[in-house]
Amino acid sequence: MASENSYKSILKGTSMFGGVQVFQILINWARGKCVAVLLGSDGMGVSALFTSSSNTIQKFSSLGLNLAIVKEMADHSGDKTSTSQFIGLALRILAATSLLGALICILFATPLSRLTFGNSEMSWQFMLLGIAVALGIAGSGMLAMLQGLHEVKRLSKASIVGGLAGLFLGVPLYYLYGTNGIVPAMIALSAAMFLFYYISLRKSAETMPFKFHMSEHKSLIKRMIGMGIILMASDLIGTTGTYIINLFIKTFGSYEDVGLFQAANSATAQYSGMVFAAMAMDYFPRLTKAASDNIRMHGIVNRQTEIVALIIAPAACLLILTAPIVIRVLFTSQFEPILPLMRWMGLGITLRALIMPMGYITFAKNNKRVFFYMEGLYGNIQNLALSCIGFYFFGLIGLGYALVADNAICLAVYYIVNRRLYDYRLTLKSASGMAGAILITTSCFLTSLVTNPIWSYTLMAIILTVSIVWSAVNLRNKIKTPDCDQP
Repeated sequence: MASENSYKSILKGTSMFGGVQVFQILINWARGKCVAVLLGSDGMGVSALFTSSSNTIQKFSSLGLNLAIVKEMADHSGDKTSTSQFIGLALRILAATSLLGALICILFATPLSRLTFGNSEMSWQFMLLGIAVALGIAGSGMLAMLQGLHEVKRLSKASIVGGLAGLFLGVPLYYLYGTNGIVPAMIALSAAMFLFYYISLRKSAETMPFKFHMSEHKSLIKRMIGMGIILMASDLIGTTGTYIINLFIKTFGSYEDVGLFQAANSATAQYSGMVFAAMAMDYFPRLTKAASDNIRMHGIVNRQTEIVALIIAPAACLLILTAPIVIRVLFTSQFEPILPLMRWMGLGITLRALIMPMGYITFAKNNKRVFFYMEGLYGNIQNLALSCIGFYFFGLIGLGYALVADNAICLAVYYIVNRRLYDYRLTLKSASGMAGAILITTSCFLTSLVTNPIWSYTLMAIILTVSIVWSAVNLRNKIKTPDCDQP
């Protein structure tokens, strides 16, 4: 356990899963660029509404089983027969949840169209969206099984190849049919991902004939659904909150505002995605194994916090400095109004990254109730309220104010909750790392407000250089730290 949680191991896991994320970022960049060029900001707004609708339905229909599948698959992975039997059961559950998602889109197509677009003209597209939803649920479930099997190479290859296939199939649809090609392109992407995940799963585990017996599998299904419902409820509230924010922006702004907000979100998410993806794929399993030992668990959280601080600070400074270039590369000149918003988001993602190591503690400790209250209710309701208030009073830039305020408050609240429940305390190293990351990112952000462009970019470049040197020196020193889990 000690060697698995050394600084060197943490960095290895981050680089491994972060590398996969880089390829996915490139694919998402190409797709976003095509949407921006071929459909414009209005088309991007329509795409964002369909995507948020699809995500909401998927979260509801999948019953939040993906993480439960990861856990159960890992538990069954030591025995080929047990693994095969679990895969057979999981595939049947995925078939049922996929069908549920498709039926929701078909049966409620007209109400969904009216709620989302204010009329019933998009009803037929919501019916087609059912295909993308069904394939998305099934594909995500197979991805979860690959995660549980720890098939990193096959998982990575399937994600990249599937994403590329979906891109090359979808772009011609944007060109030929404009906004009417958005849903068919989503279907193409979901189908490509599903196909490659299915092929990878077949290669990763030997399948045997499976017979379902409710009496035999009832306890496992009940356990998975119990865990899944908590996660589903939390995710559904978050996805619904995003959906409501998009509708609020459309109502008090325009489709263009929705598209601009989506573009800013997409660009900033790509910068922070490497860290967040590594946290989900590498950090959480390690934390779960140590959850029964508070001292060991606290050591893992603090080490992860130190590494996250050292990685996210240069990434955020780079985003703040290069935001104008990012906008031109990822989108078009039509999206230049998001520049101030992206810089506020650069500050916000630093705070968000520092929250995440603490955010996993309650779930790793199997405290489902607190996890639901914190992640599902408190976090999402606060984000929704601040985002709507920010946009209503300040427009697009208000969404940046909201993001920073939301994450700053959450950082304090999460620390207080974990300290009271599990006696978690920041070490001097983790606290100084957090303070350093916040100070560096804030300094870079403030210099972006300097009115003289030459001075502004010169100062931002200096601060970025300082952050890179600070991170490199500290990471090098930490790699030499002896392996242990003590704080």
